[in-house]
Amino acid sequence: MTTLQKGDKAPNFSGKDQDGTTHTLADYAGKKLVVFFYPKANTPGCTAEACDLRDNYARFEAQNYALLGVSADSAKAQSSFKNKYEFPFPLLADEDKSVIQAFGVWGPKKFMGREYDGIHRTTFVINEEGIIEEVITDVKTKAHAAQILR
Repeated sequence: MTTLQKGDKAPNFSGKDQDGTTHTLADYAGKKLVVFFYPKANTPGCTAEACDLRDNYARFEAQNYALLGVSADSAKAQSSFKNKYEFPFPLLADEDKSVIQAFGVWGPKKFMGREYDGIHRTTFVINEEGIIEEVITDVKTKAHAAQILR
């Protein structure tokens, strides 16, 4: 699991979104950035989380936040997810898991007694200078915006 903590410099990531546009940490200098990692597009928990962020997007914008969703789904799956739910923020298609690994959110998980490796649902709030202000590991999918904007 992640070893990144509040006060650490955020990883200098680079990844492509659903449209093939590259996003890097430097692109968000001067803005607060919420990077939320989710296991799989179009699953109930991930949909609830992303829709909650979408529904509160104006509040994020008003406070100078940018949002960036990340999963290991293909660009096609991310594009379909984004379009289906009309998300106003990009979704990185991190198929090679380079961004996921950089943030340290890939690791062993358990579901219904079965162990496997996967993405741990984790959100990083990064300030205007690229420093991590908060790491949220206990994500409440239906009230995630409130966790971030408290």
